[in-house]
Amino acid sequence: MQKTIKALQAENYLNPAEIESHLEGVEYIIMAAPTTRDNPNTPIHFTIFLNTSDELPVDVQHAILDKFADQYKITNIYDIFSQLDAVAFAETNLDSVMPMHLFKAEDKENLEHTMMHIIDFEGNSADFG
Repeated sequence: MQKTIKALQAENYLNPAEIESHLEGVEYIIMAAPTTRDNPNTPIHFTIFLNTSDELPVDVQHAILDKFADQYKITNIYDIFSQLDAVAFAETNLDSVMPMHLFKAEDKENLEHTMMHIIDFEGNSADFG
């Protein structure tokens, strides 16, 4: 029996001042969700939002991913996206504000956002059910 996962619906987007306030003291945000791929190689889609707008050298990007993989026991990592990109923050039906990677040019033009380094990949981990 396949389980249906309901997508989050944004109710409101934070403005730049609210984003800055929300990120005060935050080093990173990690999100884990079931993969939405058909016949996935691994069951979990991870996104790590690093609270930096600095361009990170490739060796530093690899070291950061290795750190998170060790910390959260993430294995079978594949399909990695790692770069600086636009992130909006939305209020949803969940308790916390959710970061949203804006990959469409139209969204980047129309939604208030900040730049963060995003590491997005799929993997597996016993630490995430």
